[in-house]
Amino acid sequence: MQAAWMIAASLFFAGMGVCIKFASGSFGPLEVVFYRGVISVVFIGVLARSRGVSLRTHVPMMHVWRNVVGVASLVAWFYAIAHLPLATAMTLNYTSSVWVAAYIVGGALLYGNAPRQSSLLLTVLMGFVGVLLALRPSMEPSQLFAGLVGLMSGMGASLAYMQVTALGKVGEPEERVVFYFAIGTTVVGLVGVVLEGGFTSWHAVALRDVAWLLPIGILASLGQWCLTRAFRKGATLVVANLQYSGIVFAS
Repeated sequence: MQAAWMIAASLFFAGMGVCIKFASGSFGPLEVVFYRGVISVVFIGVLARSRGVSLRTHVPMMHVWRNVVGVASLVAWFYAIAHLPLATAMTLNYTSSVWVAAYIVGGALLYGNAPRQSSLLLTVLMGFVGVLLALRPSMEPSQLFAGLVGLMSGMGASLAYMQVTALGKVGEPEERVVFYFAIGTTVVGLVGVVLEGGFTSWHAVALRDVAWLLPIGILASLGQWCLTRAFRKGATLVVANLQYSGIVFAS
């Protein structure tokens, strides 16, 4: 039943996606990434301290790789949300489950376990067809680049999920995994904003858009915690399939 944590994660991420859609009226994708990271660092840091969880890790390079693919996927998804209809951005991100299934089945082929894994792959593919039917994604010709970015967000997310599973197998607790991911998010967001010319002037920011930043960070933290727990303790393909529950919440 540990895989059921993915349902809670999908709820939090769907809420985060809605908040991002509103906040994008005043903030660029990288600014949202930065503020999401800062809030998450504080939130998870306080949570870890209250639970007595040490943030010191003995596998720093595993966290670095998880950050590379995870943050790249996050930036791509935020960009897609800002430039595509929400249903389309969500659908493209949900290809992550298909990619996860493809990696696992590919590995099973190498070790002769394909028959058992193939049935799970079929379930994941059927779930994705359900996503297409439910969300009915649409895209204008001018949005092709944003669509490709959204597709890359799904591929990057799948690699990040596999790394989260690997971190769980070496005993890294959820708070530690999410904390280091939040640090990576903050650093990449800050560097990206500086390279783009700096933060948006607060005089040009609508107050109603600022109000969405705090829930983005908190919902992201809770979603990442639940996702990490699901992939750490649940069956990977079952967790990938349960990710589709997010379409209900997004709708």
